[in-house]
Amino acid sequence: MLHFLAATLLVSQSVLQAQSTASVYGRWKTDDHKAVVTIGACGPSLCGRISKVLDKVPAVPETDINNPNPDMRNRPIIGLPVLSGFKRDGREWTGGRAYDPKTGNSYRAKLALNEDGSLKVTGCILFVCRSKRWTREP
Repeated sequence: MLHFLAATLLVSQSVLQAQSTASVYGRWKTDDHKAVVTIGACGPSLCGRISKVLDKVPAVPETDINNPNPDMRNRPIIGLPVLSGFKRDGREWTGGRAYDPKTGNSYRAKLALNEDGSLKVTGCILFVCRSKRWTREP
């Protein structure tokens, strides 16, 4: 009986770990390794906020200075929403927006997990799209 319970616990734990790694929820290092974005639920949709700045160059701004809206340029970088409005659509998260604080630009975007567990973040302007590969932060 004890072996059965131990085996059941191990299988359950493995399933939970597989589910957590198969989710876009969590902490992700951006493709340029300059920030960590935490992705999770925001009401009925999915969003992501900068949770850590990894870039240690002295000129890294502490606020959203490149935002096209002058009233938003004082927002702190930590906690800044960079992904918003995503809804699950099969194997992807679509209908969202990605904001790039380096340029102040916002893009139509979608998210999808790659087979290696990395996250494909695709941003589009009109019909031109570009994808970035984010890696899961331990």
